[in-house]
Amino acid sequence: MTRPLVAQVDLAALRANVARVRQYAPDASMLAVVKANAYGHGLERGLPALDGADGLALLELDAALRLRACGYARTIVLLEGCFEAREVPAVAASGIEIVVHSRSQIAMLREAKPGPRIGVHVKVNTGMNRLGFAPPAVPAICDELAALPAVEIRTVMTHFASADEDGGIDAPLARFAAACRGLAWPRSLANSAGIVRFAEVGGEWVRPGIMLYGATPFTRRSAASLGVAPVMKLRSRLIGVQTLAAGESVGYGASFTAREPARIGIVACGYADGYPRHAPNGTPVLVCGRRTGTVGRVSMDMLAVDLAGIPDADVDSEVVLWGEGLPIDEVAAAAGTVGYELLCAVAPRVAFETVAPAAAHA
Repeated sequence: MTRPLVAQVDLAALRANVARVRQYAPDASMLAVVKANAYGHGLERGLPALDGADGLALLELDAALRLRACGYARTIVLLEGCFEAREVPAVAASGIEIVVHSRSQIAMLREAKPGPRIGVHVKVNTGMNRLGFAPPAVPAICDELAALPAVEIRTVMTHFASADEDGGIDAPLARFAAACRGLAWPRSLANSAGIVRFAEVGGEWVRPGIMLYGATPFTRRSAASLGVAPVMKLRSRLIGVQTLAAGESVGYGASFTAREPARIGIVACGYADGYPRHAPNGTPVLVCGRRTGTVGRVSMDMLAVDLAGIPDADVDSEVVLWGEGLPIDEVAAAAGTVGYELLCAVAPRVAFETVAPAAAHA
Protein backbone atom coordinates (compact mmCIF):
# COMPACT_ATOMS: atom_id res chain seq x y z
CA MET A 1 0.00 0.00 0.00
CA THR A 2 1.18 3.51 -0.75
CA ARG A 3 0.21 6.80 0.83
CA PRO A 4 -2.69 8.44 -0.97
CA LEU A 5 -0.84 11.71 -1.55
CA VAL A 6 -0.40 12.31 -5.29
CA ALA A 7 0.69 15.26 -7.42
CA GLN A 8 -1.16 15.08 -10.71
CA VAL A 9 0.42 16.88 -13.65
CA ASP A 10 -2.00 17.75 -16.45
CA LEU A 11 -0.08 18.04 -19.70
CA ALA A 12 -3.15 19.27 -21.57
CA ALA A 13 -3.30 22.26 -19.21
CA LEU A 14 0.41 22.92 -19.68
CA ARG A 15 0.04 22.85 -23.44
CA ALA A 16 -2.96 25.18 -23.26
CA ASN A 17 -0.98 27.63 -21.10
CA VAL A 18 1.81 27.68 -23.68
CA ALA A 19 -0.79 28.52 -26.31
CA ARG A 20 -2.13 31.28 -24.07
CA VAL A 21 1.32 32.88 -23.93
CA ARG A 22 1.32 32.83 -27.73
CA GLN A 23 -1.87 34.87 -27.66
CA TYR A 24 -0.26 37.46 -25.40
CA ALA A 25 2.95 37.65 -27.46
CA PRO A 26 2.06 36.44 -30.96
CA ASP A 27 5.07 37.99 -32.69
CA ALA A 28 7.76 36.89 -30.25
CA SER A 29 9.72 33.69 -29.95
CA MET A 30 9.23 31.90 -26.64
CA LEU A 31 11.70 30.44 -24.17
CA ALA A 32 9.67 28.40 -21.71
CA VAL A 33 11.34 28.62 -18.31
CA VAL A 34 11.74 25.13 -16.84
CA LYS A 35 14.23 25.78 -14.03
CA ALA A 36 13.88 23.98 -10.69
CA ASN A 37 12.69 20.79 -12.39
CA ALA A 38 10.01 22.68 -14.32
CA TYR A 39 8.86 24.50 -11.17
CA GLY A 40 8.49 21.18 -9.39
CA HIS A 41 6.40 19.52 -12.11
CA GLY A 42 9.16 17.31 -13.52
CA LEU A 43 11.30 18.38 -16.45
CA GLU A 44 11.04 15.23 -18.52
CA ARG A 45 7.43 14.77 -17.46
CA GLY A 46 6.39 18.15 -18.83
CA LEU A 47 8.54 18.10 -21.96
CA PRO A 48 5.93 16.65 -24.36
CA ALA A 49 3.56 19.55 -23.61
CA LEU A 50 6.17 22.23 -24.28
CA ASP A 51 6.45 21.67 -28.00
CA GLY A 52 4.64 24.95 -28.61
CA ALA A 53 7.66 26.86 -27.28
CA ASP A 54 10.69 27.74 -29.37
CA GLY A 55 13.13 26.74 -26.66
CA LEU A 56 13.64 26.15 -22.96
CA ALA A 57 15.47 28.10 -20.28
CA LEU A 58 16.82 26.76 -17.01
CA LEU A 59 19.82 26.99 -14.68
CA GLU A 60 21.16 23.49 -14.33
CA LEU A 61 23.65 22.13 -16.86
CA ASP A 62 22.95 18.52 -15.92
CA ALA A 63 19.25 19.08 -16.63
CA ALA A 64 20.08 20.74 -19.95
CA LEU A 65 22.21 17.75 -20.93
CA ARG A 66 19.32 15.44 -19.99
CA LEU A 67 17.10 17.39 -22.36
CA ARG A 68 19.55 16.81 -25.17
CA ALA A 69 19.72 13.12 -24.24
CA CYS A 70 15.91 13.03 -24.52
CA GLY A 71 16.25 14.24 -28.08
CA TYR A 72 15.26 17.85 -27.50
CA ALA A 73 16.87 19.72 -30.42
CA ARG A 74 15.55 23.26 -29.99
CA THR A 75 17.19 26.17 -28.17
CA ILE A 76 18.27 25.58 -24.56
CA VAL A 77 19.54 28.53 -22.53
CA LEU A 78 21.31 28.43 -19.15
CA LEU A 79 19.93 31.51 -17.40
CA GLU A 80 22.94 31.98 -15.13
CA GLY A 81 25.50 30.77 -17.65
CA CYS A 82 28.52 28.69 -16.77
CA PHE A 83 29.76 28.57 -13.19
CA GLU A 84 33.13 26.98 -14.00
CA ALA A 85 35.41 26.95 -17.04
CA ARG A 86 35.20 23.16 -17.24
CA GLU A 87 31.50 23.47 -18.17
CA VAL A 88 32.25 25.40 -21.37
CA PRO A 89 33.26 22.39 -23.53
CA ALA A 90 30.08 20.50 -22.58
CA VAL A 91 27.98 23.55 -23.40
CA ALA A 92 29.65 23.97 -26.77
CA ALA A 93 29.44 20.29 -27.70
CA SER A 94 25.74 20.11 -26.84
CA GLY A 95 24.71 23.33 -28.56
CA ILE A 96 23.52 24.81 -25.29
CA GLU A 97 23.36 28.59 -25.09
CA ILE A 98 24.38 30.63 -22.06
CA VAL A 99 23.63 33.93 -20.41
CA VAL A 100 26.78 35.97 -19.77
CA HIS A 101 26.50 38.38 -16.87
CA SER A 102 30.06 38.80 -15.55
CA ARG A 103 33.62 39.36 -16.66
CA SER A 104 34.66 36.03 -15.20
CA GLN A 105 32.36 34.32 -17.68
CA ILE A 106 33.89 36.32 -20.52
CA ALA A 107 37.29 35.07 -19.38
CA MET A 108 36.02 31.48 -19.58
CA LEU A 109 34.89 32.03 -23.17
CA ARG A 110 38.17 33.71 -24.09
CA GLU A 111 40.02 30.56 -23.05
CA ALA A 112 37.64 28.18 -24.85
CA LYS A 113 39.30 25.78 -27.25
CA PRO A 114 38.32 25.82 -30.94
CA GLY A 115 34.99 24.14 -31.56
CA PRO A 116 31.34 24.94 -32.15
CA ARG A 117 30.46 28.54 -31.40
CA ILE A 118 28.46 29.11 -28.24
CA GLY A 119 25.26 31.15 -28.36
CA VAL A 120 25.46 33.94 -25.79
CA HIS A 121 22.78 36.14 -24.24
CA VAL A 122 24.23 39.33 -22.75
CA LYS A 123 22.52 40.30 -19.51
CA VAL A 124 21.96 43.93 -18.60
CA ASN A 125 21.40 45.00 -14.99
CA THR A 126 18.52 47.46 -15.24
CA GLY A 127 17.78 47.73 -11.52
CA MET A 128 17.28 44.21 -10.18
CA ASN A 129 20.90 44.42 -8.96
CA ARG A 130 21.45 40.70 -8.88
CA LEU A 131 23.29 39.83 -12.09
CA GLY A 132 24.23 41.66 -15.26
CA PHE A 133 26.42 44.37 -16.69
CA ALA A 134 25.85 48.03 -15.93
CA PRO A 135 24.04 49.67 -18.86
CA PRO A 136 26.88 52.04 -19.85
CA ALA A 137 29.25 49.07 -20.18
CA VAL A 138 27.02 46.98 -22.44
CA PRO A 139 28.13 48.21 -25.89
CA ALA A 140 31.78 47.55 -25.08
CA ILE A 141 30.93 44.17 -23.56
CA CYS A 142 29.07 43.19 -26.70
CA ASP A 143 31.97 44.27 -28.89
CA GLU A 144 34.34 42.23 -26.74
CA LEU A 145 32.16 39.13 -26.90
CA ALA A 146 31.47 39.46 -30.62
CA ALA A 147 35.21 39.47 -31.28
CA LEU A 148 35.71 36.09 -29.58
CA PRO A 149 35.87 33.17 -32.02
CA ALA A 150 33.99 30.90 -29.59
CA VAL A 151 30.99 33.22 -29.30
CA GLU A 152 27.89 34.15 -31.26
CA ILE A 153 25.64 36.71 -29.56
CA ARG A 154 21.98 35.70 -29.67
CA THR A 155 20.23 38.38 -27.64
CA VAL A 156 20.71 41.24 -25.25
CA MET A 157 18.44 40.63 -22.27
CA THR A 158 17.30 41.92 -18.90
CA HIS A 159 15.00 40.88 -16.07
CA PHE A 160 12.48 43.26 -14.52
CA ALA A 161 12.32 43.53 -10.73
CA SER A 162 8.78 44.97 -10.58
CA ALA A 163 6.91 44.02 -13.74
CA ASP A 164 3.92 43.15 -11.56
CA GLU A 165 3.55 46.76 -10.35
CA ASP A 166 2.15 49.88 -12.01
CA GLY A 167 4.99 51.76 -13.65
CA GLY A 168 7.37 49.05 -12.54
CA ILE A 169 9.22 48.80 -15.82
CA ASP A 170 9.44 52.45 -16.84
CA ALA A 171 12.89 53.24 -15.44
CA PRO A 172 14.39 49.79 -16.17
CA LEU A 173 13.10 49.90 -19.73
CA ALA A 174 14.69 53.31 -20.26
CA ARG A 175 18.00 51.99 -18.92
CA PHE A 176 17.78 48.97 -21.19
CA ALA A 177 16.97 51.09 -24.24
CA ALA A 178 19.99 53.29 -23.52
CA ALA A 179 22.24 50.26 -23.09
CA CYS A 180 21.07 48.74 -26.38
CA ARG A 181 21.17 51.90 -28.49
CA GLY A 182 22.90 51.06 -31.74
CA LEU A 183 23.07 47.32 -31.05
CA ALA A 184 21.57 45.11 -33.73
CA TRP A 185 21.02 41.90 -31.76
CA PRO A 186 17.54 40.68 -30.79
CA ARG A 187 16.23 41.57 -27.35
CA SER A 188 14.69 39.51 -24.57
CA LEU A 189 12.85 41.28 -21.75
CA ALA A 190 9.48 39.98 -20.64
CA ASN A 191 8.83 37.39 -17.95
CA SER A 192 5.29 36.22 -17.15
CA ALA A 193 4.25 39.53 -15.59
CA GLY A 194 5.80 41.54 -18.40
CA ILE A 195 4.13 39.41 -21.07
CA VAL A 196 0.69 40.02 -19.58
CA ARG A 197 0.94 43.68 -18.56
CA PHE A 198 3.35 45.29 -20.96
CA ALA A 199 2.79 44.20 -24.53
CA GLU A 200 4.48 47.41 -25.63
CA VAL A 201 7.80 46.15 -24.25
CA GLY A 202 8.21 44.08 -27.38
CA GLY A 203 11.43 42.17 -27.85
CA GLU A 204 12.04 39.24 -30.10
CA TRP A 205 12.05 36.68 -27.24
CA VAL A 206 9.80 36.32 -24.20
CA ARG A 207 10.50 34.12 -21.17
CA PRO A 208 7.28 32.90 -19.49
CA GLY A 209 7.69 31.01 -16.25
CA ILE A 210 5.04 30.77 -13.55
CA MET A 211 2.09 31.39 -15.86
CA LEU A 212 2.96 28.25 -17.84
CA TYR A 213 2.15 26.23 -14.73
CA GLY A 214 -1.18 27.92 -14.10
CA ALA A 215 -0.24 30.28 -11.29
CA THR A 216 -0.11 34.06 -11.28
CA PRO A 217 2.86 36.43 -10.98
CA PHE A 218 0.54 39.12 -9.57
CA THR A 219 -0.75 39.76 -6.07
CA ARG A 220 -4.03 41.26 -7.27
CA ARG A 221 -4.82 39.23 -10.39
CA SER A 222 -5.77 35.58 -10.37
CA ALA A 223 -4.41 32.95 -12.70
CA ALA A 224 -7.92 32.41 -14.06
CA SER A 225 -8.11 36.09 -15.04
CA LEU A 226 -4.96 35.56 -17.12
CA GLY A 227 -6.55 32.66 -18.93
CA VAL A 228 -4.21 29.98 -17.60
CA ALA A 229 -5.17 26.76 -15.83
CA PRO A 230 -3.44 24.89 -12.99
CA VAL A 231 -1.11 22.16 -14.19
CA MET A 232 -0.49 20.49 -10.82
CA LYS A 233 -3.20 19.10 -8.56
CA LEU A 234 -1.96 17.98 -5.16
CA ARG A 235 -4.54 15.56 -3.81
CA SER A 236 -4.75 13.19 -0.88
CA ARG A 237 -7.35 11.48 1.28
CA LEU A 238 -8.60 11.51 4.82
CA ILE A 239 -6.86 8.78 6.80
CA GLY A 240 -8.65 9.52 10.07
CA VAL A 241 -11.61 11.38 11.54
CA GLN A 242 -11.75 12.64 15.11
CA THR A 243 -14.59 14.15 17.12
CA LEU A 244 -13.49 16.87 19.51
CA ALA A 245 -15.44 18.04 22.52
CA ALA A 246 -15.48 21.74 23.30
CA GLY A 247 -12.12 22.65 24.81
CA GLU A 248 -10.19 19.81 23.17
CA SER A 249 -7.28 20.48 20.81
CA VAL A 250 -5.67 18.83 17.81
CA GLY A 251 -2.03 18.56 16.83
CA TYR A 252 1.27 19.71 18.28
CA GLY A 253 1.21 22.68 20.60
CA ALA A 254 -2.59 22.75 20.81
CA SER A 255 -2.66 25.63 18.35
CA PHE A 256 -6.32 24.89 17.61
CA THR A 257 -8.85 24.36 20.38
CA ALA A 258 -12.48 23.60 19.59
CA ARG A 259 -14.96 26.10 21.01
CA GLU A 260 -17.78 23.62 20.44
CA PRO A 261 -17.99 19.96 19.40
CA ALA A 262 -16.17 19.51 16.07
CA ARG A 263 -15.37 16.84 13.49
CA ILE A 264 -11.77 16.96 12.34
CA GLY A 265 -10.29 15.13 9.36
CA ILE A 266 -6.68 13.97 9.27
CA VAL A 267 -5.04 14.26 5.84
CA ALA A 268 -2.05 12.32 4.57
CA CYS A 269 0.13 15.35 3.80
CA GLY A 270 2.63 17.27 5.90
CA TYR A 271 5.63 19.51 5.75
CA ALA A 272 7.89 16.61 4.74
CA ASP A 273 5.79 16.49 1.57
CA GLY A 274 6.30 20.19 0.91
CA TYR A 275 3.14 21.59 2.47
CA PRO A 276 4.08 24.74 4.40
CA ARG A 277 4.46 24.07 8.13
CA HIS A 278 3.65 27.70 8.87
CA ALA A 279 0.22 27.52 7.18
CA PRO A 280 -2.22 29.00 9.72
CA ASN A 281 -5.64 27.81 10.82
CA GLY A 282 -8.08 28.34 7.95
CA THR A 283 -5.67 27.76 5.05
CA PRO A 284 -8.07 26.65 2.30
CA VAL A 285 -8.53 22.97 1.44
CA LEU A 286 -11.16 21.06 -0.53
CA VAL A 287 -12.75 18.00 1.08
CA CYS A 288 -15.27 16.06 -1.01
CA GLY A 289 -15.11 19.00 -3.42
CA ARG A 290 -16.18 21.51 -0.76
CA ARG A 291 -14.08 24.27 0.67
CA THR A 292 -12.94 24.17 4.26
CA GLY A 293 -9.74 25.04 6.10
CA THR A 294 -6.85 23.57 8.02
CA VAL A 295 -6.87 23.47 11.82
CA GLY A 296 -3.92 23.09 14.12
CA ARG A 297 -0.24 22.89 13.32
CA VAL A 298 0.91 21.10 10.18
CA SER A 299 3.04 18.14 11.22
CA MET A 300 5.66 16.19 9.27
CA ASP A 301 3.30 13.67 7.69
CA MET A 302 -0.22 14.89 8.42
CA LEU A 303 -2.43 17.93 8.69
CA ALA A 304 -5.91 18.41 10.09
CA VAL A 305 -8.97 19.98 8.47
CA ASP A 306 -12.33 21.19 9.70
CA LEU A 307 -15.19 18.92 8.58
CA ALA A 308 -17.98 21.23 9.72
CA GLY A 309 -20.60 21.39 6.97
CA ILE A 310 -19.25 18.28 5.24
CA PRO A 311 -21.17 15.51 7.01
CA ASP A 312 -20.42 12.91 4.35
CA ALA A 313 -16.65 13.30 4.78
CA ASP A 314 -15.08 10.18 6.24
CA VAL A 315 -11.95 8.09 6.02
CA ASP A 316 -10.88 7.79 2.36
CA SER A 317 -12.69 10.98 1.27
CA GLU A 318 -10.71 12.95 -1.31
CA VAL A 319 -8.83 16.08 -0.29
CA VAL A 320 -7.39 18.66 -2.69
CA LEU A 321 -4.53 20.70 -1.24
CA TRP A 322 -4.28 22.81 -4.39
CA GLY A 323 -5.09 22.56 -8.06
CA GLU A 324 -8.35 22.51 -10.02
CA GLY A 325 -10.99 24.20 -7.89
CA LEU A 326 -8.45 25.60 -5.43
CA PRO A 327 -5.82 27.91 -6.93
CA ILE A 328 -2.38 27.40 -5.47
CA ASP A 329 -2.05 31.17 -5.15
CA GLU A 330 -4.88 31.21 -2.57
CA VAL A 331 -3.13 28.56 -0.50
CA ALA A 332 0.16 30.43 -0.80
CA ALA A 333 -1.40 33.75 0.20
CA ALA A 334 -2.96 32.19 3.28
CA ALA A 335 0.44 30.77 4.22
CA GLY A 336 2.24 34.06 3.61
CA THR A 337 4.24 32.86 0.61
CA VAL A 338 3.91 32.57 -3.19
CA GLY A 339 2.75 29.80 -5.48
CA TYR A 340 6.26 29.47 -6.90
CA GLU A 341 7.57 28.25 -3.55
CA LEU A 342 4.83 25.70 -2.98
CA LEU A 343 5.24 24.18 -6.44
CA CYS A 344 9.02 23.95 -6.14
CA ALA A 345 8.80 22.54 -2.60
CA VAL A 346 6.86 19.37 -3.40
CA ALA A 347 9.05 16.66 -1.89
CA PRO A 348 10.62 13.72 -3.74
CA ARG A 349 8.62 11.24 -1.68
CA VAL A 350 5.34 12.50 -3.19
CA ALA A 351 4.06 10.24 -5.95
CA PHE A 352 3.52 11.93 -9.33
CA GLU A 353 0.91 11.02 -11.88
CA THR A 354 0.71 12.32 -15.43
CA VAL A 355 -2.77 13.19 -16.69
CA ALA A 356 -3.84 13.58 -20.32
CA PRO A 357 -0.50 12.76 -21.95
CA ALA A 358 0.35 15.06 -24.84
CA ALA A 359 1.92 14.24 -28.17
CA ALA A 360 5.69 13.80 -28.32
CA HIS A 361 7.78 16.93 -28.73
CA ALA A 362 9.44 17.85 -32.01
